[in-house]
Amino acid sequence: MQNENIIKGQGAQRNVINRFDKYVFEPDDEDFEIVKTSFTEVFPKTIVNQVKSEDLPMEYSMNPYQGCEHGCSYCFARPTHEYWGFSAGIDFERKIMVKKNAPELLEKFFQKRGYQPKPILLSGNTDCYQPAEREFEITRKLLKVCLDYRHPVNVLTKNALVLRDLDLLKPLAEQNLVSVSLSMPTMNEELRRKMEPRTSSSKNKLKAVEILSNSKIPVNVMVAPVIPGLTSDESLNILKAVSDAGALSFGYTLVRLNDTVEPVFVKWIETHFPDRAPKVLNLIRSMRGGKLGEKRYFDRQKGEGNIAEMIHNTFKIGRKKFFEGREFPKLTTKNFTGTKEQQLRLFD
Repeated sequence: MQNENIIKGQGAQRNVINRFDKYVFEPDDEDFEIVKTSFTEVFPKTIVNQVKSEDLPMEYSMNPYQGCEHGCSYCFARPTHEYWGFSAGIDFERKIMVKKNAPELLEKFFQKRGYQPKPILLSGNTDCYQPAEREFEITRKLLKVCLDYRHPVNVLTKNALVLRDLDLLKPLAEQNLVSVSLSMPTMNEELRRKMEPRTSSSKNKLKAVEILSNSKIPVNVMVAPVIPGLTSDESLNILKAVSDAGALSFGYTLVRLNDTVEPVFVKWIETHFPDRAPKVLNLIRSMRGGKLGEKRYFDRQKGEGNIAEMIHNTFKIGRKKFFEGREFPKLTTKNFTGTKEQQLRLFD
């Protein structure tokens, strides 16, 4: 029987306690509210972050928004909202901070004396093409700065809104300066609406892969996260579909529920899938040493146990069957000079 108190269009069904709060209020479990999304402009001093995680391939990232309207209950970025005094629950989806000065900050970053260009991930934390981007267009302005300075950028999103910026992505791709990664954890549309309620439909994501690929923009697909007992049976079907649509490569991650992501996800799955919740949570624990989360570098990527091994083997099969012989291009930095002018480098 479906819970009548489900808040549609949200992943989090409640706010959860901020782990940094000294005083907390325990809401009644039956209390719930529908919160309208609000936007607050913030004024960071920098927009490019150095990525120091040992098991991540990128060195720089930038995030034009803090918080994310997409509403994925498993999102690893939820706990970052607590540093602002908010909850990782509903607040993360409905109280969005907007960095309107991001393009100016990026231009200053490019102009730093001695800066050595390396690809920047847009974005590594919250989605740069979440619904707010339709209004604020910060991501579009960041791409324009990258094009002006001939600087490589990797885009990661769950939203087909990325197609709006084809007029920038195409000239970037012509100079080998851009790639797009689309996240697709499921092609089951009923499940997608519950898992990531404000993202693009699975059909529109696949269409985006096709359009980007036909536009000669290299596309990677992230099957992320893989949730055993919920999405893990779809992996090969997803890989075939995105391969047929033109994707050049794929990546995947095993679900992990660190810190305050755990209570958000547990509440979500108990609300939407009460019969399956115990099984899914136990399968996750089997991959995480009896816990639901994992923070150790490299271990958090691999997982452990038979279930994790089965998932890894499935993707090995998918790589050989659907992606053998395909290569994903390495973006170039050779045309970046630190200025907008098309001057030539004296030395490479």
